[in-house]
Amino acid sequence: MTVETPTRFSPLAEWQDRLAGLPSGLRVRELPFLTQLGLRAQPGSAAAKAVEACLGITLPDPVRAELSGDVKALWMGPDEWLLVAPDGRRQELLARLRDAIGDDGSASVTDVSAQRTTLALSGPLLREVLAQGCAVDLDPRVTPVGSCPTTLLAQAPVTLVVRDEAAPAVWLLVRASFASYLATWLLDACTEYRGGTG
Repeated sequence: MTVETPTRFSPLAEWQDRLAGLPSGLRVRELPFLTQLGLRAQPGSAAAKAVEACLGITLPDPVRAELSGDVKALWMGPDEWLLVAPDGRRQELLARLRDAIGDDGSASVTDVSAQRTTLALSGPLLREVLAQGCAVDLDPRVTPVGSCPTTLLAQAPVTLVVRDEAAPAVWLLVRASFASYLATWLLDACTEYRGGTG
């Protein structure tokens, strides 16, 4: 008996050439198929501590991200985090985390990998381009590495994760249904920089 593996298509698979053609001052690439797990637990509870022990991290405080480990933890709400890991980790992490939480009915872990895609943006034009459509001040004195605001970029809801100040570099986590719209906006927002060195 042959079992067919479903073909996966990333939301921005057809955009890679266009995104690669952006000005040299802004690099944009999709990080497709990242493992994304939604964690609900009361901060400081036994379940939250069990998750922290399981992953070897501390669940971050409001509007912050824990980026040091292989599994990144992004604060999404008062009792909610998004756990982000490389592709292929979904089943293993779900099993480990559910085992760690055990019978604690006040906590849950849910696979939400198909909800969003992730864009990695970097380069000297990053802050200038994003400022055209985002109200978050990306000056590192205001929004340092590890900041994780959920905001709007060109009216599209995104979670913005500041990963580096010097580069600068961010992740944009965007719902799959908004991905093409956001890619179109990024291309348009870079129009004035084309032909320059950035």
